Amino acid sequence: MADTKDFAARLTAALALTTPPVAVSFSDVAPEGVAGFDGAVPAGCAFWQHAASRAFATSAADHAMCAIGVHTHNLTDAPASQPTELQDALEAMIGLDYVRPEEVAAIPVRTRSARHAIYGPLADFPGAPEVVLIFAHAGQGLILTEALSRVDGGAPPAMGRPACAVIPQVLNQNTAAMSLGCCGARAYLDVMPDSVALWALPGDKLALYCDQIASLAGSNQLLATFHARRRADVEAGGSPTVRDSLKRLEA
Repeated sequence: MADTKDFAARLTAALALTTPPVAVSFSDVAPEGVAGFDGAVPAGCAFWQHAASRAFATSAADHAMCAIGVHTHNLTDAPASQPTELQDALEAMIGLDYVRPEEVAAIPVRTRSARHAIYGPLADFPGAPEVVLIFAHAGQGLILTEALSRVDGGAPPAMGRPACAVIPQVLNQNTAAMSLGCCGARAYLDVMPDSVALWALPGDKLALYCDQIASLAGSNQLLATFHARRRADVEAGGSPTVRDSLKRLEA
């Protein structure tokens, strides 16, 4: 099994994360020793915030107030009200021109169904994570974009509503993606203010991502110092060459 504790420590250190990385997996059988979720949430994305501090297993019943999330995650054993709730939610959104019928069909949905979604901190996750979620601001996102592009061979897509669709997007494509969230996720998640976006990484490539994130975090930090000192020199009236600025960096 992958050393999730090490991966979590490396990601947190390299990106200076304030919210721990969160892991997600799916199963038809809840993992032994993992408690079910105790309580209620207004939407499935709210589980991500709870999962930063503890691991738990959920079923479609726990997601019942989020018909969109039950749909995108392809959870089985949904309450009998699920089709009606989903239809009502979509009709309301279409009526507001928040989403259009042709856009609904393009929303990613997990290709495989499951009875349970398991959430928890990456550092203490009970099993192999299928998706790893990272809450990052723009500066951290810069490093993530550069690193994920190296592994996946192209820049990760920037997705919009619904925020939960980023999970099936990553699972179906086996490449990382960024989500700008949706108005619902930003209302339900304290860890996702306007300055923060969500990044989702396929768990089976986590070692590759961690290597590149750590490397580029160091490079970015060094070059940020280079540019800051170069700016200071220019604003002081200087005309430094690149070699001059490199010597200043070494000093």
